[in-house]
Amino acid sequence: MNQRLVDKAIVVIGAGTGIGAATVERLCSEGARVCVADVNRDAAEAVAERMRQAGHDAFAQSIDIADEIAVNSAFASAVARLGRLDGVHINAADLRAIFADSDALDVDLAVFDRTIAVNLRGHLLCTRVALPHILSAGGGSIVYTSSGACDSGEPERPSYAASKSGLNALMRHVASRWGKDGVTANCVAPGFVMTSEMIAGGQVPPEWVEVCLKGVRSTRLGKAEDIAAMVAHLLSEDGRWINGQVFHVNGGALLH
Repeated sequence: MNQRLVDKAIVVIGAGTGIGAATVERLCSEGARVCVADVNRDAAEAVAERMRQAGHDAFAQSIDIADEIAVNSAFASAVARLGRLDGVHINAADLRAIFADSDALDVDLAVFDRTIAVNLRGHLLCTRVALPHILSAGGGSIVYTSSGACDSGEPERPSYAASKSGLNALMRHVASRWGKDGVTANCVAPGFVMTSEMIAGGQVPPEWVEVCLKGVRSTRLGKAEDIAAMVAHLLSEDGRWINGQVFHVNGGALLH
């Protein structure tokens, strides 16, 4: 595996399962020292322990990005252990709210507020805490997980799409405001990704898999590792001249 990230100090938020966990594995395999942060501390610890067993430098940290005090505390602990901060992948979302996110006429405003609180406000809180550390390290990278829902114009999930569109705007602001200071900010927008948890739990009906497969210009659906590979690139020196962009990693499901 390419060793582009040797000794890089990186925090991955939402790292207990799925894309976040796959990203931790990819970053560790490329030599990074990683804080595995998640609202589910047990899940984060399981990922961190698996990395340590493989000989990597990783540790778990609990974080609730909807809570400003919790965010400040989590980053303080993480940076104290890492010694500095070279990069962050903010990958958190309240997936439970998605299933109640109907349409603009019927959506419960509590669902809308919760979605914005996690998917947008929470990412701002993380950005506000991470940036001073990244700047003091001489620059680094922030990678946000966005969504193709920003551009696909779905007839449902308006709260989710609005939050991710706002996240894209936040990312561009960070790139514009601190790019000259050595900070890069980019979004990765995954397509339909079959995580190991989804596969093991049988959460996706076979007929839905077939529908999704017909909608991509690829021979398969996405894997968490596909997204992790893009995140690793953007966090590495190979991605240092990439700034302010949204990358749709979706097997050609959405051409943009």
